Amino acid sequence: MIDRERLATLRAEEETRFVELHPRSAALAQEQRATLLAGVPMPWMTRWPGSFPVSVASAQGGRLVDVDGLEYVDLCLGDTGAMTGHAVPAVTEAVAARFAAGATAMLPSPDAAWVGAELGRRFGLPFWQLAISATDANRFVLRFARHLTGRPRVAVMDWCYHGTVDEALAVLSPTGEVEPRPGALGPQVDVAETTAVVPFNDLAALDARLARGDVACLLMEPALTNIGIVLPDDGYSAAVREITRRHDVLLVIDETHTMCAGPGGATAAWGLDPDLVVVGKAIGGGIPCAAYGMSAAVAERLSGPMLGHDIDVAGVGGTLTGSALALAAIRATLSTALREEDFAVAVPLAERFTEGVASAIAAHDLPWHVQRLGCRAEYWFCPPPRDGAAAAAAVDEELEGFLHLWCFNRRILLTPFHNMALFCPAHSGADVDRHTEVFAAALDALLGPRS
Repeated sequence: MIDRERLATLRAEEETRFVELHPRSAALAQEQRATLLAGVPMPWMTRWPGSFPVSVASAQGGRLVDVDGLEYVDLCLGDTGAMTGHAVPAVTEAVAARFAAGATAMLPSPDAAWVGAELGRRFGLPFWQLAISATDANRFVLRFARHLTGRPRVAVMDWCYHGTVDEALAVLSPTGEVEPRPGALGPQVDVAETTAVVPFNDLAALDARLARGDVACLLMEPALTNIGIVLPDDGYSAAVREITRRHDVLLVIDETHTMCAGPGGATAAWGLDPDLVVVGKAIGGGIPCAAYGMSAAVAERLSGPMLGHDIDVAGVGGTLTGSALALAAIRATLSTALREEDFAVAVPLAERFTEGVASAIAAHDLPWHVQRLGCRAEYWFCPPPRDGAAAAAAVDEELEGFLHLWCFNRRILLTPFHNMALFCPAHSGADVDRHTEVFAAALDALLGPRS
Protein backbone atom coordinates (compact mmCIF):
# COMPACT_ATOMS: atom_id res chain seq x y z
CA MET A 1 0.00 0.00 0.00
CA ILE A 2 3.03 2.29 0.27
CA ASP A 3 4.06 4.27 -2.83
CA ARG A 4 7.86 4.16 -2.43
CA GLU A 5 8.44 7.06 -4.81
CA ARG A 6 6.02 9.19 -2.80
CA LEU A 7 7.75 8.06 0.39
CA ALA A 8 11.16 9.09 -0.99
CA THR A 9 9.82 12.49 -2.08
CA LEU A 10 8.32 13.19 1.32
CA ARG A 11 11.50 12.09 3.07
CA ALA A 12 13.57 14.46 0.92
CA GLU A 13 11.20 17.33 1.77
CA GLU A 14 11.50 16.56 5.47
CA GLU A 15 15.30 16.41 5.23
CA THR A 16 15.30 19.94 3.76
CA ARG A 17 12.98 21.15 6.50
CA PHE A 18 15.19 19.54 9.15
CA VAL A 19 18.29 21.40 7.93
CA GLU A 20 16.42 24.71 7.84
CA LEU A 21 15.15 24.25 11.40
CA HIS A 22 18.52 23.43 13.01
CA PRO A 23 21.32 25.80 11.92
CA ARG A 24 23.04 25.86 15.34
CA SER A 25 22.98 22.06 15.62
CA ALA A 26 24.37 21.87 12.08
CA ALA A 27 27.31 24.09 13.07
CA LEU A 28 27.99 22.04 16.20
CA ALA A 29 27.80 18.82 14.19
CA GLN A 30 30.49 20.18 11.88
CA GLU A 31 32.73 20.87 14.90
CA GLN A 32 32.06 17.43 16.36
CA ARG A 33 33.10 15.69 13.15
CA ALA A 34 36.60 17.10 13.59
CA THR A 35 37.24 15.22 16.83
CA LEU A 36 34.51 12.63 17.46
CA LEU A 37 34.31 9.35 15.58
CA ALA A 38 31.18 9.49 13.38
CA GLY A 39 30.66 13.01 14.75
CA VAL A 40 28.93 11.83 17.94
CA PRO A 41 29.94 10.85 21.51
CA MET A 42 28.37 7.37 21.10
CA PRO A 43 27.95 5.52 17.78
CA TRP A 44 24.21 4.84 18.11
CA MET A 45 23.55 8.61 18.16
CA THR A 46 23.89 8.40 14.37
CA ARG A 47 20.55 6.54 14.39
CA TRP A 48 18.54 9.72 15.00
CA PRO A 49 16.62 11.06 11.99
CA GLY A 50 18.09 13.90 9.98
CA SER A 51 21.41 14.43 8.26
CA PHE A 52 23.24 15.46 11.46
CA PRO A 53 22.66 15.05 15.22
CA VAL A 54 20.65 17.71 17.04
CA SER A 55 22.35 19.00 20.18
CA VAL A 56 20.40 19.35 23.43
CA ALA A 57 20.38 22.53 25.50
CA SER A 58 18.12 21.41 28.37
CA ALA A 59 15.46 18.93 29.42
CA GLN A 60 12.79 19.18 32.10
CA GLY A 61 9.96 16.79 32.85
CA GLY A 62 8.58 15.55 29.54
CA ARG A 63 10.14 18.31 27.45
CA LEU A 64 13.49 18.81 25.72
CA VAL A 65 14.92 22.02 24.20
CA ASP A 66 17.62 21.94 21.52
CA VAL A 67 20.38 24.49 20.90
CA ASP A 68 18.24 26.23 18.27
CA GLY A 69 15.63 26.94 20.93
CA LEU A 70 13.08 24.41 19.66
CA GLU A 71 11.03 22.62 22.33
CA TYR A 72 9.96 19.01 21.88
CA VAL A 73 7.53 16.64 23.53
CA ASP A 74 10.07 14.02 24.55
CA LEU A 75 8.60 10.53 24.16
CA CYS A 76 12.07 8.99 24.12
CA LEU A 77 13.07 9.91 27.69
CA GLY A 78 16.64 8.78 27.21
CA ASP A 79 15.43 5.33 26.10
CA THR A 80 14.30 4.71 29.74
CA GLY A 81 17.25 6.55 31.33
CA ALA A 82 14.79 9.36 32.12
CA MET A 83 11.70 7.20 32.64
CA THR A 84 10.98 9.40 35.65
CA GLY A 85 10.96 12.50 33.46
CA HIS A 86 13.99 14.77 33.14
CA ALA A 87 15.58 16.59 36.09
CA VAL A 88 13.37 15.34 38.91
CA PRO A 89 13.88 18.02 41.62
CA ALA A 90 14.41 15.57 44.49
CA VAL A 91 17.06 13.68 42.51
CA THR A 92 18.79 16.92 41.51
CA GLU A 93 18.93 18.03 45.13
CA ALA A 94 20.13 14.67 46.45
CA VAL A 95 22.86 14.34 43.81
CA ALA A 96 24.09 17.92 44.39
CA ALA A 97 24.23 17.38 48.15
CA ARG A 98 25.99 14.03 47.85
CA PHE A 99 28.51 15.35 45.35
CA ALA A 100 29.34 18.21 47.71
CA ALA A 101 29.91 15.64 50.46
CA GLY A 102 32.03 13.34 48.28
CA ALA A 103 30.85 11.22 45.38
CA THR A 104 32.88 8.04 45.71
CA ALA A 105 35.09 6.45 48.37
CA MET A 106 34.95 2.67 47.74
CA LEU A 107 32.90 2.32 50.95
CA PRO A 108 29.15 2.00 51.60
CA SER A 109 27.17 5.15 52.29
CA PRO A 110 24.18 5.54 54.66
CA ASP A 111 21.85 5.11 51.64
CA ALA A 112 23.03 1.56 50.89
CA ALA A 113 20.75 -0.34 53.26
CA TRP A 114 17.69 1.68 52.21
CA VAL A 115 18.37 0.99 48.52
CA GLY A 116 18.75 -2.75 49.07
CA ALA A 117 15.56 -2.93 51.12
CA GLU A 118 13.53 -0.91 48.61
CA LEU A 119 14.69 -2.96 45.64
CA GLY A 120 13.83 -6.11 47.59
CA ARG A 121 10.37 -4.75 48.41
CA ARG A 122 9.67 -3.89 44.78
CA PHE A 123 11.04 -6.97 43.04
CA GLY A 124 10.64 -9.64 45.72
CA LEU A 125 14.29 -10.76 45.83
CA PRO A 126 16.09 -10.33 49.16
CA PHE A 127 19.76 -9.72 48.26
CA TRP A 128 21.21 -7.05 45.94
CA GLN A 129 24.40 -5.75 44.39
CA LEU A 130 25.06 -2.55 42.45
CA ALA A 131 26.52 -2.01 39.00
CA ILE A 132 27.23 1.04 36.88
CA SER A 133 25.08 -0.12 33.96
CA ALA A 134 22.67 -2.93 33.13
CA THR A 135 25.27 -4.25 30.70
CA ASP A 136 27.70 -4.71 33.57
CA ALA A 137 25.01 -6.18 35.80
CA ASN A 138 24.18 -8.74 33.12
CA ARG A 139 27.87 -9.57 32.66
CA PHE A 140 28.32 -10.13 36.38
CA VAL A 141 25.21 -12.30 36.64
CA LEU A 142 26.31 -14.50 33.73
CA ARG A 143 29.69 -14.96 35.38
CA PHE A 144 28.04 -15.95 38.66
CA ALA A 145 25.73 -18.40 36.85
CA ARG A 146 28.62 -20.18 35.13
CA HIS A 147 30.53 -20.34 38.41
CA LEU A 148 27.61 -21.79 40.35
CA THR A 149 26.55 -24.39 37.80
CA GLY A 150 29.86 -25.32 36.19
CA ARG A 151 28.14 -25.09 32.81
CA PRO A 152 29.74 -23.17 29.93
CA ARG A 153 26.81 -21.68 28.02
CA VAL A 154 24.10 -19.09 28.61
CA ALA A 155 20.77 -19.09 26.80
CA VAL A 156 19.10 -15.99 25.36
CA MET A 157 16.09 -15.22 23.20
CA ASP A 158 16.49 -14.83 19.46
CA TRP A 159 16.89 -11.11 18.60
CA CYS A 160 17.13 -10.14 22.27
CA TYR A 161 19.19 -7.22 23.51
CA HIS A 162 20.92 -7.00 26.90
CA GLY A 163 23.34 -4.15 26.31
CA THR A 164 26.83 -4.82 25.02
CA VAL A 165 27.09 -8.28 26.60
CA ASP A 166 29.05 -10.41 24.12
CA GLU A 167 27.13 -13.60 24.85
CA ALA A 168 23.78 -11.90 24.13
CA LEU A 169 24.72 -10.53 20.68
CA ALA A 170 23.59 -13.75 19.04
CA VAL A 171 20.71 -14.83 16.80
CA LEU A 172 19.56 -17.94 14.97
CA SER A 173 20.48 -18.25 11.29
CA PRO A 174 17.78 -19.30 8.77
CA THR A 175 19.03 -22.87 9.21
CA GLY A 176 18.82 -22.71 13.01
CA GLU A 177 22.52 -22.21 13.79
CA VAL A 178 23.76 -19.72 16.39
CA GLU A 179 25.56 -16.79 14.76
CA PRO A 180 26.52 -13.19 15.66
CA ARG A 181 23.72 -10.67 15.56
CA PRO A 182 23.91 -8.56 12.38
CA GLY A 183 25.96 -5.46 13.15
CA ALA A 184 27.92 -6.97 16.05
CA LEU A 185 31.54 -5.82 15.75
CA GLY A 186 34.50 -8.06 16.50
CA PRO A 187 33.01 -10.90 18.59
CA GLN A 188 35.75 -12.08 20.94
CA VAL A 189 34.88 -15.74 20.28
CA ASP A 190 32.41 -17.65 18.16
CA VAL A 191 29.07 -16.99 19.91
CA ALA A 192 28.04 -20.57 19.18
CA GLU A 193 30.67 -21.57 21.77
CA THR A 194 29.18 -19.39 24.51
CA THR A 195 25.50 -19.06 23.75
CA ALA A 196 22.33 -21.04 23.10
CA VAL A 197 19.56 -19.15 21.31
CA VAL A 198 15.86 -19.98 21.32
CA PRO A 199 12.86 -18.16 19.83
CA PHE A 200 10.64 -16.17 22.19
CA ASN A 201 7.24 -17.80 22.85
CA ASP A 202 8.54 -21.23 21.72
CA LEU A 203 8.38 -23.49 24.76
CA ALA A 204 9.22 -26.67 22.87
CA ALA A 205 12.43 -25.16 21.53
CA LEU A 206 13.41 -23.94 25.00
CA ASP A 207 12.75 -27.32 26.59
CA ALA A 208 14.71 -29.17 23.91
CA ARG A 209 17.71 -26.85 24.11
CA LEU A 210 17.98 -26.83 27.91
CA ALA A 211 17.70 -30.62 27.96
CA ARG A 212 21.25 -30.83 26.60
CA GLY A 213 22.53 -29.92 30.07
CA ASP A 214 25.17 -27.35 29.11
CA VAL A 215 23.29 -24.11 29.90
CA ALA A 216 24.01 -22.25 33.15
CA CYS A 217 21.22 -19.69 32.95
CA LEU A 218 18.50 -18.26 30.73
CA LEU A 219 18.85 -14.48 30.42
CA MET A 220 15.64 -12.95 29.10
CA GLU A 221 13.37 -9.95 29.12
CA PRO A 222 9.85 -10.90 30.23
CA ALA A 223 8.71 -9.18 27.02
CA LEU A 224 11.08 -8.38 24.17
CA THR A 225 11.59 -4.62 23.81
CA ASN A 226 14.73 -3.84 21.82
CA ILE A 227 13.48 -5.44 18.63
CA GLY A 228 10.14 -3.81 19.37
CA ILE A 229 7.60 -4.87 21.98
CA VAL A 230 6.84 -8.58 21.68
CA LEU A 231 4.54 -9.77 24.46
CA PRO A 232 4.53 -13.29 25.93
CA ASP A 233 1.73 -15.69 25.09
CA ASP A 234 -0.70 -16.55 27.88
CA GLY A 235 0.99 -19.00 30.23
CA TYR A 236 4.41 -18.58 28.62
CA SER A 237 6.20 -17.01 31.60
CA ALA A 238 5.02 -19.68 34.04
CA ALA A 239 6.03 -22.43 31.62
CA VAL A 240 9.50 -20.90 31.21
CA ARG A 241 9.93 -21.01 34.98
CA GLU A 242 8.88 -24.66 35.09
CA ILE A 243 11.22 -25.64 32.25
CA THR A 244 14.24 -23.84 33.69
CA ARG A 245 13.67 -25.42 37.11
CA ARG A 246 13.28 -28.88 35.63
CA HIS A 247 16.62 -28.54 33.83
CA ASP A 248 18.35 -26.87 36.83
CA VAL A 249 18.95 -23.68 34.83
CA LEU A 250 19.00 -20.32 36.63
CA LEU A 251 16.37 -17.87 35.38
CA VAL A 252 17.60 -14.28 35.01
CA ILE A 253 15.02 -11.59 34.22
CA ASP A 254 16.36 -8.34 32.72
CA GLU A 255 13.94 -5.54 33.67
CA THR A 256 15.99 -2.66 32.26
CA HIS A 257 13.23 -1.73 29.79
CA THR A 258 10.30 -3.73 31.13
CA MET A 259 10.28 -1.70 34.33
CA CYS A 260 7.72 0.31 32.36
CA ALA A 261 5.24 -2.38 33.50
CA GLY A 262 5.16 -1.01 37.06
CA PRO A 263 7.19 -0.16 40.19
CA GLY A 264 8.57 -3.71 40.35
CA GLY A 265 8.66 -4.25 36.61
CA ALA A 266 7.01 -7.26 35.01
CA THR A 267 8.47 -9.39 37.83
CA ALA A 268 5.99 -7.89 40.29
CA ALA A 269 3.21 -7.04 37.83
CA TRP A 270 3.07 -10.56 36.38
CA GLY A 271 4.06 -12.52 39.48
CA LEU A 272 7.30 -13.89 38.05
CA ASP A 273 9.70 -15.93 40.16
CA PRO A 274 13.26 -15.45 38.84
CA ASP A 275 16.47 -16.59 40.49
CA LEU A 276 18.08 -13.27 39.62
CA VAL A 277 16.78 -9.97 38.27
CA VAL A 278 18.60 -7.05 36.65
CA VAL A 279 17.34 -3.46 36.74
CA GLY A 280 19.03 -0.66 34.86
CA LYS A 281 19.24 3.03 34.14
CA ALA A 282 15.70 4.10 35.12
CA ILE A 283 16.40 3.66 38.85
CA GLY A 284 19.04 6.41 38.93
CA GLY A 285 17.01 9.30 37.54
CA GLY A 286 19.79 10.08 35.05
CA ILE A 287 22.86 9.04 37.07
CA PRO A 288 24.55 5.93 35.57
CA CYS A 289 23.69 2.95 37.75
CA ALA A 290 22.05 -0.47 37.81
CA ALA A 291 21.42 -3.27 40.26
CA TYR A 292 20.93 -7.00 40.34
CA GLY A 293 19.02 -9.01 42.90
CA MET A 294 19.01 -12.69 43.76
CA SER A 295 17.07 -15.24 45.74
CA ALA A 296 18.21 -16.31 49.19
CA ALA A 297 19.28 -19.67 47.75
CA VAL A 298 21.51 -18.05 45.12
CA ALA A 299 22.92 -15.59 47.65
CA GLU A 300 23.84 -18.41 50.03
CA ARG A 301 25.70 -20.24 47.25
CA LEU A 302 27.60 -17.05 46.38
CA SER A 303 28.43 -15.98 49.92
CA GLY A 304 31.71 -17.89 49.99
CA PRO A 305 33.17 -16.51 46.75
CA MET A 306 31.99 -12.96 47.58
CA LEU A 307 34.07 -13.02 50.77
CA GLY A 308 37.15 -14.52 49.16
CA HIS A 309 40.52 -12.81 49.08
CA ASP A 310 40.51 -12.59 45.27
CA ILE A 311 37.04 -11.09 44.80
CA ASP A 312 38.60 -7.83 43.55
CA VAL A 313 39.97 -9.66 40.49
CA ALA A 314 36.96 -11.94 39.97
CA GLY A 315 35.66 -10.01 36.96
CA VAL A 316 32.88 -8.43 39.01
CA GLY A 317 32.75 -4.83 40.19
CA GLY A 318 34.43 -1.52 39.41
CA THR A 319 35.71 1.39 41.48
CA LEU A 320 32.78 3.67 40.62
CA THR A 321 30.20 0.91 41.02
CA GLY A 322 27.92 1.36 44.02
CA SER A 323 29.30 4.82 44.69
CA ALA A 324 27.77 7.14 47.25
CA LEU A 325 26.57 9.32 44.37
CA ALA A 326 24.77 6.43 42.66
CA LEU A 327 23.17 5.29 45.92
CA ALA A 328 21.94 8.81 46.65
CA ALA A 329 20.47 9.05 43.17
CA ILE A 330 18.71 5.68 43.45
CA ARG A 331 17.28 6.50 46.87
CA ALA A 332 15.97 9.86 45.70
CA THR A 333 14.54 8.34 42.51
CA LEU A 334 12.75 5.43 44.13
CA SER A 335 11.50 7.67 46.96
CA THR A 336 9.83 10.18 44.66
CA ALA A 337 9.30 8.51 41.26
CA LEU A 338 8.50 5.19 39.58
CA ARG A 339 5.89 4.58 42.30
CA GLU A 340 2.35 3.25 41.97
CA GLU A 341 0.98 6.79 41.84
CA ASP A 342 3.40 7.69 39.04
CA PHE A 343 2.44 4.71 36.91
CA ALA A 344 -1.21 5.53 37.59
CA VAL A 345 -0.61 8.70 35.54
CA ALA A 346 1.81 7.37 32.92
CA VAL A 347 0.04 4.12 31.95
CA PRO A 348 -3.26 5.81 30.97
CA LEU A 349 -1.24 8.16 28.74
CA ALA A 350 0.25 5.15 26.96
CA GLU A 351 -3.25 3.71 26.62
CA ARG A 352 -4.43 6.99 25.09
CA PHE A 353 -1.47 6.95 22.71
CA THR A 354 -2.34 3.39 21.67
CA GLU A 355 -5.95 4.30 20.99
CA GLY A 356 -5.02 7.41 18.99
CA VAL A 357 -2.51 5.64 16.77
CA ALA A 358 -4.85 2.69 16.28
CA SER A 359 -7.61 5.03 15.12
CA ALA A 360 -5.33 6.64 12.52
CA ILE A 361 -4.22 3.22 11.29
CA ALA A 362 -7.83 2.03 11.05
CA ALA A 363 -8.85 5.14 9.11
CA HIS A 364 -6.46 4.07 6.33
CA ASP A 365 -7.35 0.38 6.67
CA LEU A 366 -3.67 -0.52 7.21
CA PRO A 367 -2.58 -3.97 8.42
CA TRP A 368 -0.53 -2.29 11.17
CA HIS A 369 -0.69 -2.71 14.91
CA VAL A 370 0.02 -0.84 18.16
CA GLN A 371 1.60 -2.75 21.04
CA ARG A 372 1.70 -1.52 24.65
CA LEU A 373 3.59 -2.59 27.77
CA GLY A 374 2.77 -0.49 30.82
CA CYS A 375 3.72 3.12 30.11
CA ARG A 376 5.50 2.21 26.86
CA ALA A 377 3.81 1.84 23.46
CA GLU A 378 4.91 1.23 19.89
CA TYR A 379 3.42 0.88 16.43
CA TRP A 380 4.27 -1.88 13.97
CA PHE A 381 3.95 -1.96 10.18
CA CYS A 382 2.48 -5.48 10.44
CA PRO A 383 0.27 -7.59 12.72
CA PRO A 384 1.82 -8.20 16.17
CA PRO A 385 4.88 -10.51 15.95
CA ARG A 386 5.22 -13.43 18.38
CA ASP A 387 9.01 -13.71 18.30
CA GLY A 388 12.13 -11.68 17.60
CA ALA A 389 12.78 -13.03 14.12
CA ALA A 390 9.31 -12.00 12.95
CA ALA A 391 9.81 -8.59 14.55
CA ALA A 392 13.17 -8.12 12.81
CA ALA A 393 11.69 -9.16 9.46
CA ALA A 394 8.96 -6.52 9.85
CA VAL A 395 11.39 -3.59 10.14
CA ASP A 396 10.88 -1.09 7.30
CA GLU A 397 13.79 1.34 7.60
CA GLU A 398 12.55 3.70 4.87
CA LEU A 399 9.08 4.06 6.36
CA GLU A 400 10.37 4.20 9.92
CA GLY A 401 12.92 6.88 9.01
CA PHE A 402 10.28 9.02 7.34
CA LEU A 403 7.86 8.83 10.27
CA HIS A 404 10.57 9.61 12.80
CA LEU A 405 11.77 12.62 10.82
CA TRP A 406 8.21 13.84 10.22
CA CYS A 407 7.55 13.71 13.98
CA PHE A 408 10.93 15.24 14.82
CA ASN A 409 10.29 18.22 12.54
CA ARG A 410 6.98 18.75 14.33
CA ARG A 411 8.58 18.66 17.79
CA ILE A 412 7.74 15.07 18.76
CA LEU A 413 10.73 12.99 19.87
CA LEU A 414 10.38 9.20 19.54
CA THR A 415 12.99 6.62 20.54
CA PRO A 416 15.35 6.44 17.52
CA PHE A 417 15.12 2.65 17.42
CA HIS A 418 11.75 1.38 16.19
CA ASN A 419 8.62 3.47 16.79
CA MET A 420 8.53 3.50 20.55
CA ALA A 421 7.07 6.08 22.92
CA LEU A 422 7.57 6.20 26.69
CA PHE A 423 5.42 8.21 29.09
CA CYS A 424 6.06 9.78 32.49
CA PRO A 425 3.85 11.78 34.87
CA ALA A 426 5.16 15.06 33.41
CA HIS A 427 3.44 14.32 30.10
CA SER A 428 -0.15 15.31 29.45
CA GLY A 429 -3.11 14.19 27.41
CA ALA A 430 -2.42 17.15 25.13
CA ASP A 431 1.06 15.76 24.43
CA VAL A 432 -0.46 12.43 23.43
CA ASP A 433 -3.07 14.08 21.24
CA ARG A 434 -0.39 16.15 19.54
CA HIS A 435 1.44 12.97 18.54
CA THR A 436 -1.82 11.45 17.28
CA GLU A 437 -2.42 14.56 15.16
CA VAL A 438 1.12 14.50 13.76
CA PHE A 439 1.03 10.75 13.09
CA ALA A 440 -2.34 10.99 11.32
CA ALA A 441 -1.07 13.87 9.19
CA ALA A 442 1.95 11.80 8.14
CA LEU A 443 -0.32 8.98 6.99
CA ASP A 444 -2.51 11.46 5.11
CA ALA A 445 0.55 12.91 3.35
CA LEU A 446 1.80 9.45 2.44
CA LEU A 447 -1.47 7.69 1.59
CA GLY A 448 -3.94 10.45 0.78
CA PRO A 449 -6.87 11.78 2.86
CA ARG A 450 -8.47 9.37 5.30
CA SER A 451 -11.67 7.54 4.50
